Amino acid sequence: MLIVQKFGGSSVGTLERIRACAQRCLDAQRQGNDLVVVVSAMAGETNRLIKLANRLRALGRAEEEGEGKGPYVAVDGAGDPVHERELDQLVSTGENVSAALLAMAIHDLGGEAISLVGHQIGMITDRTYTNARIKELRGDRIRREIEAGKIVVCAGFQGLDADGNITTLGRGGSDTSAVALAAAIGADVCEIYTDVDGVYTTDPRIEPKARKIAEITCEEMLELASLGAKVLQIRSVAFAMKYGVAVHVRSSLNNNEGTWIVSEYRSMEAPVVVGLALDRNEAKVTLTNVPDVPGVAAMVFNRLAEAGVVVDMIIQNASRDGTTDLTFTVPENDLERSVKELESLDLPRREALTIVSDPEICKISIVGVGMRSHSGVAAKAFQILAAEGINIHMVSTSEIKVSVVVQERYGELALRALHAGFGLDEGPSAETSKAS
Repeated sequence: MLIVQKFGGSSVGTLERIRACAQRCLDAQRQGNDLVVVVSAMAGETNRLIKLANRLRALGRAEEEGEGKGPYVAVDGAGDPVHERELDQLVSTGENVSAALLAMAIHDLGGEAISLVGHQIGMITDRTYTNARIKELRGDRIRREIEAGKIVVCAGFQGLDADGNITTLGRGGSDTSAVALAAAIGADVCEIYTDVDGVYTTDPRIEPKARKIAEITCEEMLELASLGAKVLQIRSVAFAMKYGVAVHVRSSLNNNEGTWIVSEYRSMEAPVVVGLALDRNEAKVTLTNVPDVPGVAAMVFNRLAEAGVVVDMIIQNASRDGTTDLTFTVPENDLERSVKELESLDLPRREALTIVSDPEICKISIVGVGMRSHSGVAAKAFQILAAEGINIHMVSTSEIKVSVVVQERYGELALRALHAGFGLDEGPSAETSKAS
């Protein structure tokens, strides 16, 4: 078999862990497999490098508010592209270190390995620094090294644009590197090694009864990843779904079977509900007395889009006296900016409009492809929450998802109640057998 293994930052966080990863790689090769390995930077290294850049910027002036937050901190307040280029040059070194150290460890244990960085593996991206998109991946060099009997250790997270500049793929980009590489070289499986042993029905830190899922579809995993599940980066799941890459999420701490991410379930019937996600990074905005005339909603959401605010759930009430109420959710860290943008908006009858914001909410999502063929999931969720005395503020549905917004203080209670109510405590087939 041709296997791509990806080791995250916690898996290569110490020299001892790197050596353990090297032994795992050699074990897989000695079982007759060809092996390509993708590594992240050692745990905490990317944050350290970003903070170093910001401290340099801060010399001679006050440190800017917000340092250390978000996926990246701009090195220049004006978003100078030169600084963004240098930031990618800087942070990409973390993966280079991991790749070289792992190759050294494999050699020390009696194997043959070579480390390659982004441009050496042929990872070609667009020119969007700090969040580049993959345009092409040339696997010729990797194939030659495999044929020479070597374990190929690749630095994840990075590529090269058309002008030869180093680019990075954004936080979690090593997952995307690994799945894209597996697609490019026709790997039989892409194994994602992390500090958890698979995908769970929900966050086990909130619900100790959460179970490891044996298999989950790409569609379901994409929904859970977009809703806050941290096991896999969203773009990597999208790659797996588009190119049919078999992905196996496993723990680097043991040899247990993990979770298989598949195109479709191999069993006769999919579970109705496979998992739940809780997203605390939500805030609600309500506009009251909005003129109920064509174009007003477009003005509101165009302004937010121009400000780079991603709007999630939207509800518009029925018209009354020529006005309506408009309620929507935004990321909590964009709430203040959203309100300021709306306050400056020149709407008809602006004097009557009021803006009410609420950061104390959360979103709980119920996910499962089995919803396509079973009715009543939303109704059951409402009954479960009502029995706990939890009021629902907003509802959003799709073919395989039901999301509800509740007060944040009830979020964990709601998650646990729904987890039990849909039989996720009981076993993989519980909810399928109950569905009618």
